[in-house]
Amino acid sequence: MKALSIRNPWGWLIVNGYKDIENRSWRTNYRGRIYIHVGIKADPHDFQSQRDYIRSTGIVVPDTLATGAIIGEVTLTDCIDSSDSPWFCGPYGFCLSDPVAYDQPIPYRGQLGLFEINEVLQ
Repeated sequence: MKALSIRNPWGWLIVNGYKDIENRSWRTNYRGRIYIHVGIKADPHDFQSQRDYIRSTGIVVPDTLATGAIIGEVTLTDCIDSSDSPWFCGPYGFCLSDPVAYDQPIPYRGQLGLFEINEVLQ
């Protein structure tokens, strides 16, 4: 199955069903189930407008989040170049559905782009 590395808190928001678009600078034609991997690094100042949106909705992000691990999975259903969604800031957005958050993160080293994981993780 393929995987996508995402910084937290964005990965956590995706697998917990809050964020349904992941922004990228590149397109994909891939459609299907993917693992969500969260990287080791986080930038507490990235995407300020989306951070403001989180606060305005009352979503409570845990203080401690997993890093360097597979934390769940979603279905990548489309790749768009515009949206009215508050999560979209482009230039491309991967539309995500059917999120599943794992009870325990699975330590795993991430990669750039969509990458293949050949072993069964769950």
